[in-house]
Amino acid sequence: MRFLTAGESHGRGLVTIIEGYPSGIHLSEEDINFELERRRRGYGRGKRMSIESEKCEIYSGVRNGKTIGSPISIVLSNVDWQKSQSSISIPRPGHADLPGAIKYHTNDIRDIWERASARETASRVMAGAVAKKLLDELGIKIISFTRAIGHIKLEKDIDIEDNDIERLIEESPVRCPDKKISEEMVRLIDEAIEKGDTLGGVFEVIALNVPPGIGTYTHWDRRLDGLIAQAIMGIPSVKGVEIGDGFYSSQNFGSQVLDVIKYSKGHFPWPFYRETNFAGGIEGGMTNGEPIIIRGAVKPVPTLKKPLPSVDLNTKEETEATVLRSDVCIVPSAGVIAESMLAWVLADKILEEFGGNTIEEIKSRFFQYIDYVRSM
Repeated sequence: MRFLTAGESHGRGLVTIIEGYPSGIHLSEEDINFELERRRRGYGRGKRMSIESEKCEIYSGVRNGKTIGSPISIVLSNVDWQKSQSSISIPRPGHADLPGAIKYHTNDIRDIWERASARETASRVMAGAVAKKLLDELGIKIISFTRAIGHIKLEKDIDIEDNDIERLIEESPVRCPDKKISEEMVRLIDEAIEKGDTLGGVFEVIALNVPPGIGTYTHWDRRLDGLIAQAIMGIPSVKGVEIGDGFYSSQNFGSQVLDVIKYSKGHFPWPFYRETNFAGGIEGGMTNGEPIIIRGAVKPVPTLKKPLPSVDLNTKEETEATVLRSDVCIVPSAGVIAESMLAWVLADKILEEFGGNTIEEIKSRFFQYIDYVRSM
């Protein structure tokens, strides 16, 4: 599978085209709009999120509510479409403005930021929503939450077995399931708003019910952890990716952070299991049966209401960076985008390994493999 996106932040809209998706999967615009709405929310988002309706249209690849095997095209129109825009020549520190202007030989940085804008991630969420429908058929679930905003951090691990955990996450304005920590995060964002500043943080994404053996150790460019890291790093403002307790593990002895292998016939869901998960569910480029845990470090949004110094590309004189409407904190939304990217990588890898043009074929082979693993 692969997907392509097109569109600019204030153009007519965004387009996602998905190729290689199997037939027979129920898919509706409501499925995709649900994920788009989750991306739109989050305390600290800018005024644009109250403008855009985030209602997509499926143009092809679906008939009578089911995918038919042909390319799926999805269009998300921009309510805030601007037919004409003034030229801007002052780049913002932390954005793609300056290197992009140098690369494409232009002093009008609107050419750059219209595509480099995080608005493009709505296209990735549309692709991720489609990937999630495939994973749903296989019993694989993905959730995310906000681990930290600025220096306010949720230190404890969440209980993924708690039936209320997703509700608690989505009810929080910052997508943090701990009410007290959530309130502290909101207060810190309010402080940033008051100062005309921005905040970053850390999101965490967890994939559940993924069987061991997905991925490979045989080629460096096909290792699952590498593919996931690239997909997460490709999200605007993400500056670091951690799988499991990668950074913590680097500071301790191996005997303290390697996950001991256990075996029990009939143990659910897999007979071989671990009582710890420092590896984050991936060893040697492959899943090991434990939950896949990914964290992304998000830098503060580069557009500040109180701008930083910059240089005018036309006059070469020092001045203040351009100020536009912007978010103050995007960490809650970045977690939703990361869900989509992890869903895409897993769905693509599973389809590659188990094959099939229809969901029936894929499920037959996938669950045959599940039976094999559980019978060991």
